[in-house]
Amino acid sequence: MYKTKAIILKSIKYGETSLVVTAFTELFGVQTYMVNGVRTTKKTGVKAMLYQPASVVEMEVYHNDRNSMHRIKECNRTHVFNQVLTDVVKNSIAAFLMELLYKLLKQPEQNTDLFYFCEDALLQIDAAPTDVVANFPLFLALHLSHFFGFKIDDNFTETTCFLDLQEGMFADDRPHHPYYLEKDIAQPTSEILKTQHPSKLVQIKIPHAKRRLLLTKLMEYYSLHVQDFGTMKTVLIMQTVLG
Repeated sequence: MYKTKAIILKSIKYGETSLVVTAFTELFGVQTYMVNGVRTTKKTGVKAMLYQPASVVEMEVYHNDRNSMHRIKECNRTHVFNQVLTDVVKNSIAAFLMELLYKLLKQPEQNTDLFYFCEDALLQIDAAPTDVVANFPLFLALHLSHFFGFKIDDNFTETTCFLDLQEGMFADDRPHHPYYLEKDIAQPTSEILKTQHPSKLVQIKIPHAKRRLLLTKLMEYYSLHVQDFGTMKTVLIMQTVLG
């Protein structure tokens, strides 16, 4: 039995009263848990809310490396968010982060640096003012890639101003393939790569249409570098609520 913090990535109803929960844990990386009897009464229904995607919890779990599914003895929130789980815009960004992590975390291995980055990102989303929120998905997409070994090399200059998405770096000339960004979108990409704290995103002004295009291209970038990445369902939802 172990105690570990966790971020709930996905929760699926199972049978009449149970849930199958996918969680990114501090100790064991991504894990799957069967949670029985949490959807039967009003009282247990409150417990089911603990497993809402983007919740940050502390769990006492039964863990055996030989098992593909584990059980939870006890679960409690570590953070009571003000807006992440209730505000439509902020929840859509959190859902985007959860889906992205779900697609990227292939193996159940510990990655505490990534866990702390994601935990802090959720706290920052919760506290972010309106003028920071719009750029937050771009910040997440660009910085999350670092933990999976394909972060874009920020070598942008006035001459190296084409972002080659296949190579993950800025280039002098327009690449001979369709996976690249022109200077007008490559430059704000470089600015976000230089941004180490989300609060600084307020200084980066990107027109609405270019911001949408950049996020679409970044998802294309992930598709180029992550096998079987597929499509992100939350992108369209997020772009709709962000306007």
